[in-house]
Amino acid sequence: MHSDPSANTPVIAWVAGATGYTGHELVRALCERGATVHAHIRPDSPRLAEWTERLRAYGAHVEAVPWAEEALKAALLRAAPTQVYALLGTTQKRARAAAAAGAPPADYTAVDVGLTLMLLRAAAALPEAPRFVYLSSLGADPHARGAYLRARGQVEQQLRDSPLPYTIARPSFISGPDRPESRPAERISALLADGVLGVLGALGARTLRDRLRSNSARGLARALIRLAADPAAANTIAQAEALHEQGARPST
Repeated sequence: MHSDPSANTPVIAWVAGATGYTGHELVRALCERGATVHAHIRPDSPRLAEWTERLRAYGAHVEAVPWAEEALKAALLRAAPTQVYALLGTTQKRARAAAAAGAPPADYTAVDVGLTLMLLRAAAALPEAPRFVYLSSLGADPHARGAYLRARGQVEQQLRDSPLPYTIARPSFISGPDRPESRPAERISALLADGVLGVLGALGARTLRDRLRSNSARGLARALIRLAADPAAANTIAQAEALHEQGARPST
């Protein structure tokens, strides 16, 4: 296993999924902390100009690099990141839209697994191994019945077998009133769950409350940065309770 460069070195971060709900908050938070940030955007994104302007305003270098292995390897070699963040994900709605349009597959296998593993291979090819931070999910399991949790578990399995120092984050709901993409069912579920968990916490079930309560994008971004900088968090899984402001130590 490669040594972990996360301590005592300037932070150079590559953020894949930089236009997502958590991704753009992560870019902003890293820039606010003085890191050199390379924000990855698909060059064929319909909102490329908008996101380029927004991420550059935070202070990031925008990397409009196609999802092609050699192009990605070359871009990472040039950037020489000390931290690589994988915050990639799709939805069933996007997958259905891509299939209907005759576009390349955009399902969990193609995006959540395929693109994340492409990024993992590109990062593993670097001469100096970065910390690889993967945003997974509570309940991720390569044998899960649900396609989403199964995809996340498959990536986790590959990451644990890779030569890179890694940190896997498993949040519960990621939700907030500032989410630009409308997901009313998810938002309502998060609010209801947090309400019930608040009552349980007041009754003494604090561990359960901390494990299952939702994360805001901004709070989760701060937690990911904290874990990426912590040598003790290398080669660990950070469960949901470790991803809040006063989170516990991650587990191996």
